[in-house]
Amino acid sequence: MISKVLANHTNAYQFSIAPMMDCTDKHFRVLMRQISSKALLYSEMVVAKALHHSKYPNKFLDFNEIEHPIALQLGGDDPHLLAKATQLAEAWGYDEINLNVGCPSPKVSSGNFGACLMGQPEKVTRCIEAMSNATSLPITIKHRLGIDNLDTDELLTTFVDQISKAGAKRFIIHARKAWLKGLDPKQNRTIPPLQYERVIKLKNNRPNLIIELNGGLDTPEKCLEALKTCDGAMVGRAAYSHPLRWQTIDEQIFGESPKSIKASDVLIGMLPYINDHLQKGGRLWNISKHLLQLVEGVPGARLWRKELSSLSQKQDANIRIIENAAKKLQKAEL
Repeated sequence: MISKVLANHTNAYQFSIAPMMDCTDKHFRVLMRQISSKALLYSEMVVAKALHHSKYPNKFLDFNEIEHPIALQLGGDDPHLLAKATQLAEAWGYDEINLNVGCPSPKVSSGNFGACLMGQPEKVTRCIEAMSNATSLPITIKHRLGIDNLDTDELLTTFVDQISKAGAKRFIIHARKAWLKGLDPKQNRTIPPLQYERVIKLKNNRPNLIIELNGGLDTPEKCLEALKTCDGAMVGRAAYSHPLRWQTIDEQIFGESPKSIKASDVLIGMLPYINDHLQKGGRLWNISKHLLQLVEGVPGARLWRKELSSLSQKQDANIRIIENAAKKLQKAEL
C-alpha cells in the first residue's frame, strides 16, 4: 500500500533530490517546491537512535504540506529502533521511508550504519524486514555498488535480491563503490569512478525491480538519458548548487505544461513561508543561506549574493530584506 499523496504521484521517483546533510532541510525543500511540484524530495538523514531518545521529535521530523511527496531517510542498524522510527514517520505524515546504506562518513561508519552495512547484508535484511512490517508505507534503500574489496556484480546482485525479499520497494544506487578507508566523504563522491553500466546491467538482470540511478547526474539531459535504462534519476549536489537548472523537469519528465521560472519568482513565492518562519522566532539566515544558490547568470549576481548574505545574518534581519532582494533581482532579470 502506498500513501494517499504518492497515490497521486506514483512515478515521483522518476526524478528525486538526494538526501544531503546540511543541505536538504525543510527550507531548501520548500525552495525546490517553487521549481518542481512533482519531484520526490528527501529529508536529511535522521539517525533512528537519536530520534528514539529525543524529547522533541519535531526537531528531526518537521516538514510543510507543500513538500509532499517527501521521503524520510533513516540511518541505523537496530531493527527495533528503525521500526519504531518508521512508525513515527508514518504518523508524522511522510510518504515513504528510506534506509541509508550509502554514506561513507567515518562518523557514520563508527555507528555501524551507512555504507559499511553493505558488508553485512543479513543485518540490512533484518532492518528492512522490521521497517516493512511496521508500516504500510514504501520502504526503500539507498546504497553503493560496493565497498572496499567487497565490490563485484555477484555481491551486488545477491545484496539486492536479499533486500528485495525483505520488503524493499525501490533501490537507489549511487553508481560508485565507496572506500571506507583512505577516502573522506567528499572524495568518495568524486574519486571512485562512475560505473553506470553496472547499474544498468543489474536492472536488465532484474527487470521487475525498481532501480534508480544516482551519481554524476548534473543536468536534466543526463537524467533523461538515465531514464532510458533505469526507473528513476536522483540528483544531489547539482540540485543544491544550481536549483533553477531543474525548472524544466516537471515538463520533461512528468509531462506538465511548460513554464519559465526566474529567481525572483522563487523569492516572491517563498515570502509567506519566510514570514511565517520569522513570526515563529526563526532566523532569516536559516533560509537565506539556501537562496544564495538561486542567483547565477544575471548582472550583479555576485554582489547580490554578498549583500543578501551580509544582511540576512544580522540579528534583526527581517522580511524586508527578502522583499528588497526580490525587487533588485527583477530589475536585473529584465
